[in-house]
Amino acid sequence: MLDSEAIHALLGHRHPFLLVDRIDVLEPGRQVVGTKQISSGEWWCEGHDAGSIQFPFSLVIEAMAQTTGALIRDLVGGAGGGIAYFMGVNHVRLRTFARPGDELTMLLTLWQWRRGICRTHGVATVAGGLVASADLTTVIRTVKDTPPAT
Repeated sequence: MLDSEAIHALLGHRHPFLLVDRIDVLEPGRQVVGTKQISSGEWWCEGHDAGSIQFPFSLVIEAMAQTTGALIRDLVGGAGGGIAYFMGVNHVRLRTFARPGDELTMLLTLWQWRRGICRTHGVATVAGGLVASADLTTVIRTVKDTPPAT
């Protein structure tokens, strides 16, 4: 399980755009589950009536992309040595909104890993009900040591 400190070490995102509270690795390099507790005090809720607040679908997709970071970490042999760039999303299905008080659960499964390109399938649910599903593509680029400037 990755707690908030481990997630901060893994991802470059910080509050308010860190959209994953906890990540559990089910099968290293194969399957991970991320969770996000939806609350009404977050930046995306401002200006909405309390009864009409809905977690935006675009942020659900971003939360799934962030969860993929834990899966990729196991593929490249640790958090260091590479930078992940979220490149695209296909076959998106949006079903129901997550609302404040809900716990969003995101299951990400590796579909393909080839030449630094990671393709995953993500399913986001709330209490077993489908919120969204999508195929995500992430590209990994190795960090090369740069010579010191002269």
